[in-house]
Amino acid sequence: MKILLVHNRYLQYGGEDAVFEAETNLLRQKGHTVEQLIFQNVALEGTWDKIKTSFTSIYNFVSAKKIKQIIASFKPDLIHVHNFWKEASPSIFFETQRHHIPVVMTLHNYRLICSNALLMRENKPCELCIHQRFPFSGIKYGCFGNKLITAQTTAITGIHKMLGTWKNKITHYICLTEFAKQKFTHSSLQLKDSQISVKPNFVKDFGYNNADSRENFFLFVGRLSEEKGIKTLIEVCKNTSQNVEIIGSGDFEKEIQTLCQTYPNIKFWGFKDKTFIMERLKHSQALLMPSVWYEGLPTTILEAFSTGTPVIVSDIENLNTIVTDGYNGIHFKTANPKSLQEKIDNFSSSPQREVLYQNARKTFEENYTEEVVYEKLMKIYHLCL
Repeated sequence: MKILLVHNRYLQYGGEDAVFEAETNLLRQKGHTVEQLIFQNVALEGTWDKIKTSFTSIYNFVSAKKIKQIIASFKPDLIHVHNFWKEASPSIFFETQRHHIPVVMTLHNYRLICSNALLMRENKPCELCIHQRFPFSGIKYGCFGNKLITAQTTAITGIHKMLGTWKNKITHYICLTEFAKQKFTHSSLQLKDSQISVKPNFVKDFGYNNADSRENFFLFVGRLSEEKGIKTLIEVCKNTSQNVEIIGSGDFEKEIQTLCQTYPNIKFWGFKDKTFIMERLKHSQALLMPSVWYEGLPTTILEAFSTGTPVIVSDIENLNTIVTDGYNGIHFKTANPKSLQEKIDNFSSSPQREVLYQNARKTFEENYTEEVVYEKLMKIYHLCL
């Protein structure tokens, strides 16, 4: 199959970029002929650049010309878009429709139904814009920095919602979780259930590590910010006798460093590379994820499952379906330090502990390996051809 993969990189390399490259490599390994069309966002320095971008983000004639040229030369059977924001713009979908080429788009976030793409406001879940024809609430609360910037960014998705771009110019959508699919199908986008499939990302197999090979500590990996539940974690660290290791950087870094000086059972590693993180993950009792927002499909959870590491997670929507309570992890009450501490303190003596490790690995093998995800992707592609 000849597949054109399209992606718009943000200013900083992130998870979407990693997924884009990983899927490109996987498809090539499987014998498909793959071409990439990559757009790159740039820092906007002057007023004119910002004004110009507010228009080109809605429809970029240069980007439309680029995809038109590669369609003519490569002649793809199918086009898979990972991100169009902002340089590519929705103009690329008008061009693909003119050439009658099926288009699949992965919804890595909630941008089409939320001004800041996160379904979050003031570090809490927010769904005000989901059902609005035009997301005025996002502008009202300045959810993307301030009201002016939010109005500019919201115009991109809002105008194309009214034009029917999202409903009529994309053949099929991919959501990473069933939770995300339900949010999109029940939104003002008016997408049909048959237009969206659920296909998770895959992660590398880091190797199973059983309970007997574990060390006596729990692990947090992630951004040290409020939406990640860091306040909940800090309160737990002040009261538990269990060892907790923290890897990451962010707004609460100084507070975590101070915590370590007072409580010797808390260890802060700061920012570390993947090799170090996986080594600690494989030897931890469990991964802690106290997020207070929905998340997408956290790679750290999938990597934990690959090593057979169970996850102690908030019982908030989405996360409570990625991690099944009592099967491959444990739920605690969201933003409730006492509940999380109870789960941590009782974990080592739990009779189901060994089964949790086995089921975490089983979850990975059944859902998140290269082969499993590739088969799901092929089914989606063939559905569109």
